[in-house]
Amino acid sequence: MKVKELAARTLGVGKSRIRVVDPKEAASALTREDVRRLVHKGVIKVLPPSGVTRRKEKKGRGRGPGSRKMMLKRKKERWMARIRAIRKLLRELREKGKIDRKTYRELYRRAKGGEIRSKKHLLSLVEGRE
Repeated sequence: MKVKELAARTLGVGKSRIRVVDPKEAASALTREDVRRLVHKGVIKVLPPSGVTRRKEKKGRGRGPGSRKMMLKRKKERWMARIRAIRKLLRELREKGKIDRKTYRELYRRAKGGEIRSKKHLLSLVEGRE
């Protein structure tokens, strides 16, 4: 692993905030302890966060769930795939006559509320009603 990456992981900052003053001396760093020793000696320096980051942190902003869009997107996509599969199965069951309109509507609402976990769970609920 490269020294800059190891230092970034050890110190908990991004690679862009790491500066290596003497690359030859820093090349000997193999462990996290070596990195800490080189930081103490001044061979590896950690730059302060950018002005924007510091300003946001000072005001207590920028760390909440609204800034973490990728995680939310993944969760939403998983939900969409699951709910679409459940709703499709519900329609098929209604069309085949396995469930009536009233049962369909009730199960649809339960699926929307997150109560039905999967297609298998839905089928087990339908079996219990018969």
